Amino acid sequence: MKPHDSIIFDMDGTLWDAVDSYCKVWDKTFMQMGMPETTVSRQELLECMGMPIDEIFAHIVTAPIDTKTFLEKLDQNEAIMMPKLGGTLYPGVFDGIKELSKSYRLFMVSNCGADGLKNFLAFTQLTPYIEDTLTHGETLLNKTENIKLLINRHKLTSPIYMGDTQGDCNYAHAANIPMIYASYGFGKCNDAEYTVNSFNQFVELFLSN
Repeated sequence: MKPHDSIIFDMDGTLWDAVDSYCKVWDKTFMQMGMPETTVSRQELLECMGMPIDEIFAHIVTAPIDTKTFLEKLDQNEAIMMPKLGGTLYPGVFDGIKELSKSYRLFMVSNCGADGLKNFLAFTQLTPYIEDTLTHGETLLNKTENIKLLINRHKLTSPIYMGDTQGDCNYAHAANIPMIYASYGFGKCNDAEYTVNSFNQFVELFLSN
């Protein structure tokens, strides 16, 4: 395996599953928009994991409602609700991140909202082990551009990205870095450099070199 100086993580489907909590955030927003009969299912959100929020909105919401107002309310509800609701870390993630941080610089890049990664780190108590994060909500850039920005900001020489979808892989390759496919996550991937079936397997692989 080529040595790497850093690992950049995706969040949803890679480190945790918070889809059921996201459903509650969406459902509350529909209610506030005067659409109490409208709900979003876990499967609907799973199909959108990894997309920027405007693409998720277009995929899920077909009613003629004001996009800007809905997304503003959604963002507000997420900021209030997700620090309490959180999600479930995949087996081995907490201890694995702690161990990996002793040998690698660790970062996160996600297409979530501005506070998504901060909420994740606070809820999981992983903040001390992640050096920096970037989100689509903060920069309005796609994942490729945020990966590049992070690389340049921290002068990373050999980073690798870990995600769970073909989109993640495409973004990583467009940023000229390799991809680790978390096959236990939400999506499929055909051309990642590495594939792992559990986070524990990933940790063993990267700590054995």
